[in-house]
Amino acid sequence: MSADIRSMANKGANKGANDGSGGDEAGGEAGGKSSLQRGLAILRLLASSNETGARLTDIARALDLTPPTVHRLLKILVEEGMAEADKATKRYRLGIDLFGLAAQAGNPNNLRDICRPILLRLSATLRDTIFLLVRSGFDAVCLDRSEGPFPIRSFTGDIGGRVTLGVGQGSLAIMAFLHAEEREEVIRFNLPRMQGVGIIDEVYLRTEIARVRDLGYASRSTGLLPGMSGVAVPVLDRDGHAVAALSVGTISERLNEERLPVVVDILKRESAAISRQLNPFDPVLRRPAAVLGGGPA
Repeated sequence: MSADIRSMANKGANKGANDGSGGDEAGGEAGGKSSLQRGLAILRLLASSNETGARLTDIARALDLTPPTVHRLLKILVEEGMAEADKATKRYRLGIDLFGLAAQAGNPNNLRDICRPILLRLSATLRDTIFLLVRSGFDAVCLDRSEGPFPIRSFTGDIGGRVTLGVGQGSLAIMAFLHAEEREEVIRFNLPRMQGVGIIDEVYLRTEIARVRDLGYASRSTGLLPGMSGVAVPVLDRDGHAVAALSVGTISERLNEERLPVVVDILKRESAAISRQLNPFDPVLRRPAAVLGGGPA
């Protein structure tokens, strides 16, 4: 096992009673607690090596337990659906039932509920229209918006409106921070859809993606909506990949060089606050159109 995995495993084991003998405990409150803590330490270790899985001997060595003790605990975890065993490789991974529990334990509010007060606060503070966009396949969908005092036009229009990923600041902010493999697939699929859309071609798109990743926000205007400007920041998950974007839409003179850094800083702070509250099992992040009443996404 790698040193990182062993370190994480030891950290989990230290939360429980460390039993050098590794023998079975008799009944009773103290023994039961110790068994539970060891079982949780095993789950933490499996979480740290879930891509490849972990062998019983690796787990025993990392947690300083004997193989019989680990075997007994793994057997229980597998029976309860918290872990699963690959008979061919003899490696263990987290079980699907554990993910079901995690979904129920996540933030009970969905992304739209979390962001609604933030959108209201931003539109009141900045006096501009604020958009919340999420990815839906090869598009970005407007999940919510809060109106500012200035009349504007936008690529998505009202709530539920769609735009091709890569067109407009909000969708570009999402696209730039997708997994690299996903981003390449989106570029391949969407470039033909962008034909005739202003100055957007592959060179321009890849240059802008690199720029957005470097700056942490998208602000360049393509001139497709004359008199309009915008800036957007991604909302990132724990792995640093985009699940949504916060976007400001306004008239061009309101987003000058002096004001832009101020707006970006405010958006980034709010985006970070949203990221801390994300529930990875939120159906909004997987099927936004269905949540909006538009059927499967």
